Amino acid sequence: MRLAIKTALILIVSSSFYGCQKYLDVVPDNIATIDDAYKDRVSAQRALATCYNQIPRNGTRYDPGFAAGDDIWIHQFLDDGGLERWRQYHRELAVNGNNVTRPLYSYWHNIEGGNALWKAIRDCNTFIANVHKARDLDSYEREEWIAEAKTLKAYYHFYLMQLYGPIPIARENLPANASAEELMVYREPIDDVVAYIVQLLDEAIPNLDLEVDNMVSDAGRVTRPVAAAIKAKVLVTAASPLFNGNQDYANMIDKRGVALFNTIEDPNKWALAAEAAKDAIDIAHEAGIKLYHHQTTFNVSDETIEVMQVSQIIADKFNEERIWSLSDFNSSSPNIQNLGLELRTIPRLHSDHQNVVYQWFVPTLKMAELFYSNNGVPIEEDVDYAYDDRMTLTFVPQDQEAYMQPGYRTIGLHLNREPRFYGSLGVDGGWWFGLGRTDENAQWPLDFKFKSITGGMIGNQRYTTTGYYIKKLSNFMSAYTGKDTYVGKPFDFPLFRLADLYLLYAEALNESLPTPNSEVYHFVDLIRLRAGLNGVVDSWAQHSKFPQKPTTKEGMREIIRQERNIELAFEGQRFWDLRRWKKSIEYMNQPVRGWNIEGETPQEFYQVITHNRSQYTLRDILWPIMQDEVLRNKNLVQNPGW
Repeated sequence: MRLAIKTALILIVSSSFYGCQKYLDVVPDNIATIDDAYKDRVSAQRALATCYNQIPRNGTRYDPGFAAGDDIWIHQFLDDGGLERWRQYHRELAVNGNNVTRPLYSYWHNIEGGNALWKAIRDCNTFIANVHKARDLDSYEREEWIAEAKTLKAYYHFYLMQLYGPIPIARENLPANASAEELMVYREPIDDVVAYIVQLLDEAIPNLDLEVDNMVSDAGRVTRPVAAAIKAKVLVTAASPLFNGNQDYANMIDKRGVALFNTIEDPNKWALAAEAAKDAIDIAHEAGIKLYHHQTTFNVSDETIEVMQVSQIIADKFNEERIWSLSDFNSSSPNIQNLGLELRTIPRLHSDHQNVVYQWFVPTLKMAELFYSNNGVPIEEDVDYAYDDRMTLTFVPQDQEAYMQPGYRTIGLHLNREPRFYGSLGVDGGWWFGLGRTDENAQWPLDFKFKSITGGMIGNQRYTTTGYYIKKLSNFMSAYTGKDTYVGKPFDFPLFRLADLYLLYAEALNESLPTPNSEVYHFVDLIRLRAGLNGVVDSWAQHSKFPQKPTTKEGMREIIRQERNIELAFEGQRFWDLRRWKKSIEYMNQPVRGWNIEGETPQEFYQVITHNRSQYTLRDILWPIMQDEVLRNKNLVQNPGW
């Protein structure tokens, strides 16, 4: 099936929403070919593969979560005219914001980096309505394939809902002879959208296999854990402040007088979300999915294993934590899997690497400050951490040699941090294990000052603009093997992994209770223990200025949110989480900060530089529908501010 998904024959010719089709793309084309498309099992399998073709490309340059948040920054290209369009609109979104004329990353219209999600939904509808025609397809397999299509259809609706809020519901395709009035669909209230998505998933889950039969041939197929994880994510999102009692959209009412947003918070939504998340965890466990713990044949210390583990959670192709992963994009679409983003996030480590790396996508200083101290609490709360001196120059002490170069002149911010800090970030004065060096005593030393090999600029377009690099998104088994030669180890990017589910469950359960219980702590602690930290209650009691913080709902809410931001850093999750928590305006308006990359000495390098970005307002939370579409369809309500 994987080969079928990868090389699917598109049997139903489609026109893009932005092209010939005037209205929402839910009318099938070339109806005469449908009977041929479903004449037998092989043909039906190809048709099912088309339902997979438009899965949003998480972990790629086309991922809004990767491109539109505050955790990753891209510099101003000095010669935009010669660059591929995607590099320009990534920068445009950060500096200028979106637009209604030709929206960036538009998954509604299939333009500027967005996939054709309405076409994908139409393909799912066509499949569900016609797969019964395949004469040699047994009933068990038919029901399983329908369940796959329903899950994908639910996921596509959910993805659109996350970006645009209330959306039309495409329960079935409109007939080819539909009138212009029938094509002028309405957006449906957010609660109705959620209910329909959950209905699809509830119908699908019983008929899905617990796991794929063959990870080589069937990787990426929808399974019962996948559908359950999507349901959990949908209900947690629906319970969150953006979609649960949000007064900001009280005036979003369509021509029928239908209010598209609920404005009264419903606490029971958190209980439903917690139940769904726990069900998803139980199903995942039944399928053998468990937290990943890195094991290696290399003779390295426990500290180095903890650092390696951070990237291998993502890069170990068949690790047991993955619930659903994205694979097999073609080589013309740079992404994590074919190493496009790996080469755009790692540094030049030797002069021989000059023509290989791009060094565009880099972490912000905000993310460096976010990770915990080595005591497992925020650095501003740690009673043992010299927070007021974090920007002061100091020398790396010998007892930090597992993470930093002893005797190196750095700042306090880079010392005494948790292992995920060193596993996620390439830090000035730190080490880089892998990429051709797997001897713990001969790792790549990092020096990001201007005239060093690993710092400075390659030409005028390849450099870190913040003084950090993303270590988490590279496979340590990838290697520089010679001058201008890089041999990568591709991997599939996880759309859902078990740690995400654990934290969703802890969040939903905490919000549904007056005060957190042991179950809330347990699922957060499982992740912390894997990261080399003690549990929440003990860590705060022993090291925080606020030892009682985990005992209250509000305090535990902050802890869970920070844990998500750390554990899922640079995986495209922070963008979505800030939106659903209604924290985007607060955080996206904070300055983008980094170090002075033109500094040649520690004193010059460690000067904070601020980068400009567009002002972030209420209108930027829900993305715009293209103005031409709103003008064509008089029943569509534009999102506020656009």
